[in-house]
Amino acid sequence: MVSEFILKVASRCNLNCSYCYMYNKGDSSWRDRPSVMADVTFDVTLRRIREHCERKGDGEAVLLFHGGEPTLVGPERFEDLCRRARSMLEDVVAVQLGIQTNGTRLSRGWLDIFMRQDVQVGISMDGPRDIHDAQRVDHRGRPSYDRLARGVTLLRGEGIPFAVLCVIPLGADPVRVHRHFADLGCHEIAYLLPAETHDTVASVRQRFGPAPCADFLIPVFDEWWFNNTLDLRVREFWTIGRLLMGGSSDLDSLGNPPLEYLVVDTDGSIQGLDVLRICGEGMADTGLNVHSSSFVDVAEASPVHAAIIRGMGLPTGCVSCPERPTCAGGYLPHRYSAARGFDNPSVWCEDLLRLFGHIRARMQLQNTNPAAFARAPASMPVHVLHERDLAVKGTSP
Repeated sequence: MVSEFILKVASRCNLNCSYCYMYNKGDSSWRDRPSVMADVTFDVTLRRIREHCERKGDGEAVLLFHGGEPTLVGPERFEDLCRRARSMLEDVVAVQLGIQTNGTRLSRGWLDIFMRQDVQVGISMDGPRDIHDAQRVDHRGRPSYDRLARGVTLLRGEGIPFAVLCVIPLGADPVRVHRHFADLGCHEIAYLLPAETHDTVASVRQRFGPAPCADFLIPVFDEWWFNNTLDLRVREFWTIGRLLMGGSSDLDSLGNPPLEYLVVDTDGSIQGLDVLRICGEGMADTGLNVHSSSFVDVAEASPVHAAIIRGMGLPTGCVSCPERPTCAGGYLPHRYSAARGFDNPSVWCEDLLRLFGHIRARMQLQNTNPAAFARAPASMPVHVLHERDLAVKGTSP
């Protein structure tokens, strides 16, 4: 059931990250869209969200301000958008607001807005300065780490919790990257597998080896498992742990769950899964727009988007895989090839098999249950979780 709405309030970005799926992969549709979302489009989107929540009886609506770089709308307009969202929706559902930003434009004024409007903050970051600046530069090739670091310092100074979203920097020292994030004081880290398809991944493997994501993530997992506590959540490891114990996935990139979010671009166009842009021009588009369609129409827009909403089937090559109930074929965009469409295992199949196997071995899975994650105290070291709480029986996932 869709309950999260990613609002691309800005279609441009002040950075030009080399791996960005929006600007530097297979789709250039952003060029034809308004640089910022117009007020009328934003208000129509809110009405569509309200209609959807009333129809579905959802108890919560999550609105994530995204881009591009959402701070390009400016602080005053951003706060106005937050106020309008709450005014339109809060008598129907509980509203949770968030922003995903590169952090380079944050100021004390922005932080005041985050606190007044109760906005959850996600920071896009790749690691220490030299690793971050290798790919996250502006349009003149200038590094961005120092500007980001100023923003993070402000967040820490005000005690505003923030999560870090990192596209795995292949070939970098994984433990150094992870410790850098942990030392920043973030409460959650997400490590994203790079946005590649079967048609684009060959050069990556040639440079970094056959399973570079596993080479990065397995040392990070061990660092987290043995040296961190549960107050630092690593999103992918948490979800894999739940899947291995028979629970459900809360990430679209793992376990192939039905999609629980939709994307609205600056012109009001609706995308079912934004990262499908890496598969080719227009692949993410449903052909629908909030000005003329409701969100329930997305499931009928095309066979691909219907499958995304309802849950995509297992690729033919994954039918006999021991991880088919857990990995479930991998992230849909990573399955794509021009020759076979989405009927392929993930381009990161070997990486996922190694990672799932390593985590299963570390957890020493026996009579475990995913509900224990929610019960465990945040101060508990990660590696003792299975000894105290994961052996509890009789609680449904």
